Amino acid sequence: MTAKAAPAAAPGSTSDPGASPRRGLPSVLHRAWTLAGVVPFFVYVLLGLGLPAIAIAVGAFQNPDTGKFTLSNISIATHGIYLHGFIITAELSLITSIVPGILGLLIGYAIFTARRGALLRRVTITASGTFANFGGVPLAFLFIATLGTTGIATRWLTDIGFNPYTDGGFNLYDLGGVALVYLYFQIPLMVLIILPAFEGLRPAWREAAQNMGASTWHYWRYIGGPVLMPSFLGCLLLLFGSAFSAYATAEALTSGTIPLTAIQIGSFLNGNVLAGQQNVGKALGLGMVLIIAVLMVFYALLQRRAARWLQ
Repeated sequence: MTAKAAPAAAPGSTSDPGASPRRGLPSVLHRAWTLAGVVPFFVYVLLGLGLPAIAIAVGAFQNPDTGKFTLSNISIATHGIYLHGFIITAELSLITSIVPGILGLLIGYAIFTARRGALLRRVTITASGTFANFGGVPLAFLFIATLGTTGIATRWLTDIGFNPYTDGGFNLYDLGGVALVYLYFQIPLMVLIILPAFEGLRPAWREAAQNMGASTWHYWRYIGGPVLMPSFLGCLLLLFGSAFSAYATAEALTSGTIPLTAIQIGSFLNGNVLAGQQNVGKALGLGMVLIIAVLMVFYALLQRRAARWLQ
């Protein structure tokens, strides 16, 4: 009997006498090239976020005169007017996250249910992307020119016998006025970040609920609502963080008359400090960084929960 021929070795395997030990080199180079693409991003994060955060953390516990470790900066930043600034900023952020969150949710649902490719749908999404990024000094000037004490809309209302400042108690330059201005970019921002959650709702879920006799209320109560809730709460956290860290709009609108934490930090950067308190601004900045970090942790947890359904 003739011996059975041995099976041919797979090309590139160790038993192949013609295999080259350098055959895996292209794969290694491909992986290295892929990782090289994210190097600019990590450099940007390090220079734009990492190093400033380290400098703030070090300066918050440093005596500006001796350079030694101290807790006086933290103590000053968590008492008196600076603690009041954190409270006022949190109240403003809470108002300008819940109200835009609800309104943006309704607008986002209207866009979601609109016919695909409709002109109004495309215009609304494009406008939301534009308005969500429109802020700072130009936005403050827009509202001052429109609803200020001598604004166009204010003069029109005065001509018809109603002055919002004297008859309605309206004031663009107090906390309520700042909240009104924040709605201008917070509502479009909510629309943009809640739309992907709506897109994740599968039509089969709605059809299955209807086939089983569920009404629209039952669908949203037991299916759509629970699925959207983690995404909705995550969007509220993003809106809270956006309002909490906003600076230029409130500063230009109120000229620093409202004790918001971001404005107080800006005052330190402008040199308006007492002797020996130069690093209190860094302590305030560290407080804001910690608050935003906590918000992002909760946001990540909510997004993980939402991803279980919206895949």
